[in-house]
Amino acid sequence: MSFDFDKINDRRNTASVKWDVKENELPMWVADMDFQTAPEILDAMHKSIDGGIFGYQTIPDKYYEAVADWFEKEHDFKPKTDWMLFSTGVIPTISAILRHMTDVGDNVLLQEPNYNTFYGVIEHNGRNVTNNELIYEDGTYQVDWEDLDAKLADPQTTVMLVCNPHNPTGHIWSKETLTKIGEMAKKHDVMIISDEIHGDISMPGHSYVPFSSLAPEVAENSISLVSPTKTFNLAQLHASTVIAPDANLLARVERAISIDDQSEPGILAVDGTIAAYTKGHKWLSDLRQYVSDNHQLLTDYVAKNIPELSVIKSDATYLAWIDCTNITEDSEELNNFIRQETGLYLAEGTKYRGNGNQFLRMNLATNKSRVEDGLQRLERGVHAYLDSKK
Repeated sequence: MSFDFDKINDRRNTASVKWDVKENELPMWVADMDFQTAPEILDAMHKSIDGGIFGYQTIPDKYYEAVADWFEKEHDFKPKTDWMLFSTGVIPTISAILRHMTDVGDNVLLQEPNYNTFYGVIEHNGRNVTNNELIYEDGTYQVDWEDLDAKLADPQTTVMLVCNPHNPTGHIWSKETLTKIGEMAKKHDVMIISDEIHGDISMPGHSYVPFSSLAPEVAENSISLVSPTKTFNLAQLHASTVIAPDANLLARVERAISIDDQSEPGILAVDGTIAAYTKGHKWLSDLRQYVSDNHQLLTDYVAKNIPELSVIKSDATYLAWIDCTNITEDSEELNNFIRQETGLYLAEGTKYRGNGNQFLRMNLATNKSRVEDGLQRLERGVHAYLDSKK
């Protein structure tokens, strides 16, 4: 590998959300990598800082061209630049869209278990969460199509929020599945918002399907949100891109994010994003392999040493979804016990709703040595938990 992902970066006492933990604790919960970003991005940021002037910025054409070229090379699909808008983040953009393009009391449909922050965005804006719960069988998740059609048909449902690829399960939706979802949503006049922030982090041999790459009659009813921030560990960049093939829909989004002041970039956002999308291909390729190796390490270790658990096969994201069904139906209790007993801090699946009460989520975007430490702690914690229940 060209990049040293084994390097230990000490993030304690740096105001890091992830590492704001006790001295003996190992945090493997929030979706935040422990790797330094690509050197080319750092070089671009240094150049921005070295200029010494931090005035207002426009979004140059080369920003959108970088996004389009990145998608062509990484995802075999080149979105048109006139489909795009800059925004200061995926979640703020979703919030603005709901606030200004739907009405209080509308239903927003999603598929549980799902990314926990979605619930707050929906409910804090006075909209209702409606759940098309995924069917879990034999270690895989599938769409309940009959239930989805019924939920979309409810006239109070105006938006469906698609997590593509799916967080927390790591599932990549096929073109056929996304098309069927899109066709059903359009039939019932329900707008699609596709959160694709994890789209770049597919495992070797896999690739995700951008919603905007679907047939025009399906894609025109969609708003996709992409960003380099998860891909390159740049949460503080506050940069994302809206992709909406329909000009009228894009204009409505532009108005929504402008009202909420989510359309002006910070000093690092433009140059940082351009550098990521034009020079980050090799770094990302190496990252994917490293995370995939960590996932295999987890899977093998659990099968050998903690057979009471099972690791769900993941095609995307650096987040492992661990089935604890044979141990508990209260993963929050299990997670708290493991943390207190061993210092390993995972994410309890209960926060993702659905059947998440039987799962834990583990962040594998960290150094192999930390993963090995985490696995040993997980083994001790699970066995101590089982002993406590005897």
